[in-house]
Amino acid sequence: MARKFVEAGVRFIELGHGGWDNHNNLKSKLTSNAREIDQPIAALIQDLKQRDLLKQTLIVWGGEFGRTPAAQNDDGRDHNNKGFSMWMAGGGAKGGYVHGATDEHGVAAVEKKMHINDLHATMLYLLGLDHEKLTYRYSGRDYRLTDLAGVVAKDVIA
Repeated sequence: MARKFVEAGVRFIELGHGGWDNHNNLKSKLTSNAREIDQPIAALIQDLKQRDLLKQTLIVWGGEFGRTPAAQNDDGRDHNNKGFSMWMAGGGAKGGYVHGATDEHGVAAVEKKMHINDLHATMLYLLGLDHEKLTYRYSGRDYRLTDLAGVVAKDVIA
């Protein structure tokens, strides 16, 4: 269905899958969630690529955010906003590129840290938009999605 939306010219499509907030039963829940999304995501990428639409379609995948490496509730993990993974495909993103790294325990980002404003600036750049020009005035102040920050991560761009 998502591919058909792309073919029809829909400019923004959000696909969601709930149930990722695993503070317990992580092994079974995460395994189940991964099984449910792995093949459909691969099929979407393959379909778009076969139809030469992947070049113009930016796919961004992310969970709610990271998880701590230590157990919580016997078989779960607590939230971790200091180191987590997302990936992009198509739409001008560099294929096979890994940006940054966490420490050896997966607790916190230690290389090429990317603030959420940088991620948004990069995504907007890949969509052909300048994040610094997307401003609106409210209460005497200019606001934008990337606030007063945001640097495009040029390493991510093909």
